Amino acid sequence: MIIIITGASHTGKTILAQKLLEKYKYPYLSIDHLKMGLIRSGKTTLTPLDDDKLTAYLWPIVSEMIKTAIENKQNLIVEGCYIPFYWRKSFADNYLKDIKFICLALSDKYIDDNFNIIMEYRSIIEKRIYDNSYSKNSLKLENKKYIDGFKNENVTIINSDYESKIKQLIDDIGN
Repeated sequence: MIIIITGASHTGKTILAQKLLEKYKYPYLSIDHLKMGLIRSGKTTLTPLDDDKLTAYLWPIVSEMIKTAIENKQNLIVEGCYIPFYWRKSFADNYLKDIKFICLALSDKYIDDNFNIIMEYRSIIEKRIYDNSYSKNSLKLENKKYIDGFKNENVTIINSDYESKIKQLIDDIGN
C-alpha cells in the first residue's frame, strides 16, 4: 500500500507519517528531504520558495517512485506539500487501487482557536528553522487552497480534537 499525505503547512503531515511508520513499519519518503537534496546538491536552480515550480519539478519523480514501489509490492508513505491537485492523472487504475490518499486541512475555526498551539507544535518532528511570518490569515488562506484544490478528494478537515482525528486516520489505514 502507498499512503500519500499532503496538506498545508503546519497541519501535521510529518507527525502523521511518523506515527504511521511507528505503527505499521512502512518506510516513508519526505518530499521536503528530496527537495532539499536536489537544491543543496545543485541539481536544480529552484529554491525552497518556488513552491509551484517545485511541485511541477518533483511530482514526475515522486509519482514514478510510487509506481516502482507498487510494482515491487512494497509499502511506502509519501509525505509533503508538493502533491499536485491533478495527482490521480499520473496513475492508471491498476496503480490507484494501491494508493490511499490523505489531505490534511485545518478549518478557520480550528486555526482561530488553536493558533498558538499550531505554532508551538510546528517543529515537533523536524527541528526546522521557520519563517515567523505565518499569521492566522496566511494559515487560513493556505488551508483553503488545499480544501478547494482537492475538493474532489476526501480532505480531512480538522475542526476540533486534532488528536482523535489523527488517531482515526491511523486506525483507518489498518482497516
